[in-house]
Amino acid sequence: MGSHRTDDHRDDHPDDLPTPSTAAGRDGLAAIVARPGRSVIAVDFDGTLAPIVADPEQARAHPDAVPALAALAPRVASVAVITGRPAGVAVRHGGFAGVPGLEHLVVLGHYGAERWDAVSGTVRAPAPHPGVAAVRSELPGVLHEAGLWHDTYVEEKGRAVAVHTRRAADPQGAFETLRAPLTALAARHGLVVEPGRMVLELRPPGVDKGVALSEYVREVGAESVLYAGDDLGDLPAFAAVEKLRLDGVPGVLVCSGSAEVPELADRADLVVDGPGEVASLLAHLARNIAH
Repeated sequence: MGSHRTDDHRDDHPDDLPTPSTAAGRDGLAAIVARPGRSVIAVDFDGTLAPIVADPEQARAHPDAVPALAALAPRVASVAVITGRPAGVAVRHGGFAGVPGLEHLVVLGHYGAERWDAVSGTVRAPAPHPGVAAVRSELPGVLHEAGLWHDTYVEEKGRAVAVHTRRAADPQGAFETLRAPLTALAARHGLVVEPGRMVLELRPPGVDKGVALSEYVREVGAESVLYAGDDLGDLPAFAAVEKLRLDGVPGVLVCSGSAEVPELADRADLVVDGPGEVASLLAHLARNIAH
C-alpha cells in the first residue's frame, strides 16, 4: 500500500523531494513540478499544519508551516487550507493573514461551507443549519447521561459542535461510549456525526472536504493537485483526488502520519511524520519548482 516511506538519502540531498510509493503519486508529483502554475496545493489544518493538542483552542500552526506555504504559494496556481474549523478560527490560529506570499491564500472552513480569501480578508458563509443550535442545547444532558460530562471537551464551531475525548482517563473508551448516543442526537436534528482522532463532530450533511476540494479544483481549472491530511475527515478529500486521477488530473495524496488513523496512511502515496515534515515537504516542493 501507499503507507511506507521512500525518502532514502534525503539528508544527503536536502532539496530532493521524497519519492511517493505509488506510480499515481509519482505521476502527480511530476506533474506539479513540471507545471506548477496549473497546480492546486491543498492542506488540512489540525494534525497537518498544526500539531494535535488536548485543547483545540491552543492549536497553532507549526513554526515552519507558514514560511513554507508562503514560499510555495507564488509558484503554484493556488494554495488552499481545507478544515473542519470555522474559517476565521483557522486563519487566526494559523497566522495566515497579512503574510507576504500568501496574498491569494484561500481557507475553506467548515468543510467548505465557509470561505476566507486573503485578497478581501473576509469570510463568506451561508446561514447556519438550525439543527446545530438544537444539538447544542441537548448535548450536556446526553454527556451527563453517559457519565462523561466532566471528562470531555465540547468545542463550539458555530456551524457544528465537536466533542473531544482526548482528556478522558480512557479516551478511546469514552469515544466508543459516545458514538451511538451522539449519532442518535445528530440524526434527530438532521445532522451527521463525523468521527476523528478522539473527536466526534456533529455537523450538517452534504458538506465534506472532498466536495470542497473538487469544487475548488474545478474553480481554479487546475491540472494537478496535492492534498495533505491526517484524519478520517480527510478521507473524502483523498477520494476526490482519486476521482480526479480517473478524470485525467494527476494528484498526490499525503498523510501527516499517525498510528491513530491507519485508514489514511494506507491510501496515501506519501506518509510524512506530522506537521513538521509536512512543512518540510512543502518547502522542498517550493525549492524544486523555483526555476
